[in-house]
Amino acid sequence: MPSHLFADRPAQPPEPGAVDALISQTRRLRGGVDAVRRDAVADDDDPQQRWQRALCDLAVSQLDDLRAHLGQLRAGVPAGAAPEAEELDVVVDTSLATAPGTAYGVAAPPRTGSLLSRVGSAEWNLLTDEVSWSEELFDIFGRPLESGPMSLDEMPTMVFAEDQPVLQAMVTDCLIDGKPIDGEFRIVRTDGRVRTVHMTGEPVLDTDGCTASMWAVIRDVSELRRSERAVRESRDSLERSRHIERTERRVAVELQEAVLPPWRGPLRFAHDGPAPLDVAAHYLPAASTGLIGGDWYDALALPGGEALLTVGDLTGHGVAATSSMAMLLGALRGMAVAGIRPAALMGHLNQLLETSGQPALGSAMCCRFDPVTRTLVWAQAGHPAPLLFRDGTGHALRRPEGVLLGATTGGAYGEAETRLHPEDLLVLHTDGLTRGGGRHDDTGARRLLALGPRLAEARDAQDCVRAVVEEFGEESREDDACVMVVRIPR
Repeated sequence: MPSHLFADRPAQPPEPGAVDALISQTRRLRGGVDAVRRDAVADDDDPQQRWQRALCDLAVSQLDDLRAHLGQLRAGVPAGAAPEAEELDVVVDTSLATAPGTAYGVAAPPRTGSLLSRVGSAEWNLLTDEVSWSEELFDIFGRPLESGPMSLDEMPTMVFAEDQPVLQAMVTDCLIDGKPIDGEFRIVRTDGRVRTVHMTGEPVLDTDGCTASMWAVIRDVSELRRSERAVRESRDSLERSRHIERTERRVAVELQEAVLPPWRGPLRFAHDGPAPLDVAAHYLPAASTGLIGGDWYDALALPGGEALLTVGDLTGHGVAATSSMAMLLGALRGMAVAGIRPAALMGHLNQLLETSGQPALGSAMCCRFDPVTRTLVWAQAGHPAPLLFRDGTGHALRRPEGVLLGATTGGAYGEAETRLHPEDLLVLHTDGLTRGGGRHDDTGARRLLALGPRLAEARDAQDCVRAVVEEFGEESREDDACVMVVRIPR
């Protein structure tokens, strides 16, 4: 920053029109940023919202400072004098919205802590020991005018002890080595308030090249640094939140993959038993969240020669949902192996959710298939019925009685029985696959049933699953979903 004593030509004032244009652009940009800030959702529990709001606050503060600088430049006022408020805050751009109670062309109230009240200048004459401070510098330090300006020796008394070496080094380098001053330190005002100031300046040399005086501009940057700190802290909070989300997703995925291995191929029964079932299944994550939900599917050959077929869905996402799902599916497998029938099994799962340390609601469907008689016995808890496709035509089986798991104590669950034919297809799915825009919207279910001819032409269960995924997989589902297809052997 060149000293005013070294100017070799008179200072040339800037073109008024150019500065006016810059002020107008700054005002317009400030209004746009302020509109974004007002429209932002003030959700203190959302790290991303906090970060966005902090960035808007910082941008508004910096634009206000820039506009004040340009106002000084247009007014041609020295750093020690403040232009009239009208020079800075008169609203003349009709593209900007005015605040309630103001009108275009009317001066807005001066902004508390505006830049003009936060910039001061000083000069210390080393030859005469004279010190000159602008009035703004007295305001920054909270020092009464009658107390007079402080000498360089007195300045450290108002500076934080940790920051005194910073000030001392800047002044020493300036006076001895002729280096320009550029640094920050904290002061404790006479009223006890702590402020952060930025000091810039240069030595003024005499004809012999010796330092005759030192001048400086001191700016109170407390609000700016506070805004920058808020942005930094909110960004760090957002990064921590995202790291936690990524970690939780990884754990949830690993847990889900451990519990739900991909099904593709035959479900074999006991040695020399009936022909195996052709089974395939697929999990479709929600498009609106990166977290894994509590949907499940399972197919298990039971000791008595039957097969367990089940799908279900627990509320929630993340590790809590997948861990509860793993607990529930483990209990379901154990009870099925013990020979408990589907209706009684649903009742036990309901009781298990009621007493769980992580209360949740869930829907489920449990089927026992006898490959010898081709009989399907099943029960459900608030879950979509299986779809039976025969000769290219599909329909939903009639649902027995059953309420959501965890919804009520001692819920009653009924059973239904259906005789299946060779080459029949069973499609079991969670409601996230076909859920529409409303409670009674059955568009998704009708689309799934309309796949009947295509499923009839499929080579195996895996091709059937692929057809379902092609139909529904690209949609922006609000919930997770899974689908399992079972083909009855000839």
